[in-house]
Amino acid sequence: MIVSAAKESFPGERRVALVPASVAQLINAGWQVRIEAGAGTAAGFLDTQYTDKGAQITSRAEVFAADALVQVRSLGANPAAGQADLAQLRSGQVVVGMCDPLGQPQSVQALAEKGVTLFALELVPRISRAQSMDVLSSQANIAGYRAVLLAATTLPKMFPMMTTAAGTITPAKVLIVGAGVAGLQAIATARRLGAVVSAYDVRAAVKEQVQSLGARFVEMDLKPGGAETAGGYAKEMDEEFYRKQRELMLKVVAENDVVITTAAVPGKRAPTLVTGEMVAAMAEGSVIVDLAAERGGNCELTKPGETIVENGVTILGPTNLPSEVPFHASQMFAKNVTTFLGSLVKDGQWNFDMQDEIVRDTLVARDGNVVNPALRDLLGIPEPEKQWHDREIELE
Repeated sequence: MIVSAAKESFPGERRVALVPASVAQLINAGWQVRIEAGAGTAAGFLDTQYTDKGAQITSRAEVFAADALVQVRSLGANPAAGQADLAQLRSGQVVVGMCDPLGQPQSVQALAEKGVTLFALELVPRISRAQSMDVLSSQANIAGYRAVLLAATTLPKMFPMMTTAAGTITPAKVLIVGAGVAGLQAIATARRLGAVVSAYDVRAAVKEQVQSLGARFVEMDLKPGGAETAGGYAKEMDEEFYRKQRELMLKVVAENDVVITTAAVPGKRAPTLVTGEMVAAMAEGSVIVDLAAERGGNCELTKPGETIVENGVTILGPTNLPSEVPFHASQMFAKNVTTFLGSLVKDGQWNFDMQDEIVRDTLVARDGNVVNPALRDLLGIPEPEKQWHDREIELE
């Protein structure tokens, strides 16, 4: 079978879905590999590096003719430019990539109507066996790291404490809101740079992880109940919870030089955690880096893709930080994708084992239909008659 990687067409996207090292791994597993000319150049991978590992450099049309197409951003995660490639896809073809299924379910439907078998990598379950396939975690690691560097270069202070002949410089105070993968990496990076770090998360269970990295865990008198889904992703809370949370956070935010927010709910608008009132309470020169900007932002004043200054506070709204570190972001993404492909093939043939929760949870379109129950609900598609018929037989 042939697997291919196309050059990403999303504006500013520098990552590539396969790197030269993954080509060798795929060929050893029995695949033929096609790479679109120039696909890896922006990430630091030249065409000659791919051919040295056994890949064939081809045109975009030949790439889209492969049995399996892997992308960083499939249609949905690339809603505008991705439309241009829709006509090149064919029935029965397997597409693997990020496609924002919960945020852009209509794009999944468009791919289903082409007969594509689509796997959405955002839906990889947070289980031990799937860690090596979890693209959200691998890319969030990079985003958390990069966010701290952005804050450090924007803040008109240095992060570490320094004792010099000219006097002692006090360390910067950094607050991380959300202690998921991105948040924990941000904590670790800010600590390595010498800042005094504190972190807040609605999940009390992460307190030990925060403290193990040398940060103080901020506790608030809130009762969040279940703050995450069974799949390990953040769960949307009600507005009354967020209102109380914002009240308690006002003082905490004002005490810090840098606030990095990471709270995002898949398929939903990001919750507003930092209000304009909180921004006004921060000292002039302070910095906010909003990692949820692509979902509308955790800061009320965030403008996605822009840097603004409000009341002397600089608010950064980056929407694609992993793409700013494209070499390692691609390397990690390619490892995730290559491992995932291995779970779909047995003896050189497709083997979609629906008893495997990784396959079942990530498969969103097949045989002309949207098959993921959550997406069917979002699109208002009734459950297939066959499934109801099967249930009736079981009941009898």
